[in-house]
Amino acid sequence: MLLGAAEQGLLYGLMALGVYLSFRVLAFPDLSVDGTFPLGAAVAGMLILRGVNPFLAALAGGGAGLLAGALTGILATRLRIPGLLAGVLTMIMLYSLNLRIMGRPNLSLLGKPSVLSGLAQVLSVPRGYGTLVASGIFCTASAVLLLLFLHTELGGAMRASGQNPDLVRTLGVNPHNLQILGLSISNGLVAFSGALVSQYSGFADVGMGVGTIVAGLASVIVGEILLRPRSLLGAILAVVMGSVVYRLAISVALRYGAALGFTASDLRLLTALVVLGALAAPALRAALKGESP
Repeated sequence: MLLGAAEQGLLYGLMALGVYLSFRVLAFPDLSVDGTFPLGAAVAGMLILRGVNPFLAALAGGGAGLLAGALTGILATRLRIPGLLAGVLTMIMLYSLNLRIMGRPNLSLLGKPSVLSGLAQVLSVPRGYGTLVASGIFCTASAVLLLLFLHTELGGAMRASGQNPDLVRTLGVNPHNLQILGLSISNGLVAFSGALVSQYSGFADVGMGVGTIVAGLASVIVGEILLRPRSLLGAILAVVMGSVVYRLAISVALRYGAALGFTASDLRLLTALVVLGALAAPALRAALKGESP
């Protein structure tokens, strides 16, 4: 159970990093991730079935997410559609697009080559730990690249645009362009995560993105509560750690929740309860200490 939760936590950690970029860095309520996650899975799945290298297929899935994120940004900035509505519109359009890409509601990838197993074989990882190591490599590489980008001049401007767009505008930088770029990168990470998860689970499904935004937010919030990061590096580490802890909490709840009447069909309910607990934790801690919230 612990090994499986760690594997899933690292793979979904890529998605959580994308959610962190949109919600924390850009301060943009991007709901399109519920559509870009299965988009990455659909694109990668179809390419794998047609004989394309699974790593290239995963990159293609991430590239599709980049385009979808740019669409959300264009709707919100160029057409001046409220960010929440722009994300919803993109998500709705992607549902139909994902069905068109796959040609049916789901694809089976069982027995097909996977970039995770392939990387494990190349590295000669002991049996049973190959997926964990491969997942860790992809998650670590993505986290490092994101950290390096946010420390560049462009990344610094993007971080500033999320806090004070007027200040960025006075410096001669268009915050709308930064927002489009940030949403593109965010959804690219989410779609890349979906492509890897589809290879890990052995299927791609049009409905596998439902609740993605909730899971991503839960990972971010849980990580922030546990680590209380004070730097960008700490924040990114907190997101990845939060994703692993979140997946572990869900696994424990599903395994031992039978005594309380929970079943596998209650996954969304358990997810909401975990998020609720994470959000309520600061207020409860303050109340126990006798502090005002």
